[in-house]
Amino acid sequence: MSETRQPVHRNLEGEQEYVAAISEVIEKAQRTLHIFDIDLSSAGYQSVQRYEALRDFMVRSRNSTLVFVLHDTAYFERYCPRLMNLLKLYSHRISVLQTQEQGRSANDPFLIADEMHYVHRFHADGTRSKVGWDDHAGASALDERFQQLLETAQPAVSATTLGL
Repeated sequence: MSETRQPVHRNLEGEQEYVAAISEVIEKAQRTLHIFDIDLSSAGYQSVQRYEALRDFMVRSRNSTLVFVLHDTAYFERYCPRLMNLLKLYSHRISVLQTQEQGRSANDPFLIADEMHYVHRFHADGTRSKVGWDDHAGASALDERFQQLLETAQPAVSATTLGL
């Protein structure tokens, strides 16, 4: 008989709590990470620690997948060389997509792990956010939004550079 855990939620105030919660959720992830963000310029995505956490996630399982949906990919391409390297190493399991016009109204970044755990910032310009653990219903609702954003997105960052 499997143990059913009760959902746990915590309101977060401030950037440090938000960044720490993202790290905790990434650490819990086993199969999937879905990340929606404006441009990844906040929350420490350019840091060594975030790279190592995402790399560890990719190494945990041959079937793990990581999908970024961003409004703007320029920051990712210019200031996240470690993530670009991770994309090169795992291009078959990592996708970076950019929203098109229909998806640009979303302004509440979130990260979902395994449709069970999540971090949700209520507005990109604000500091209030929430983390949810073992909350399949809450994570599924966010994942449904993620799928809608995914439908409006196009592949944007490639692991290889093509040119003449």
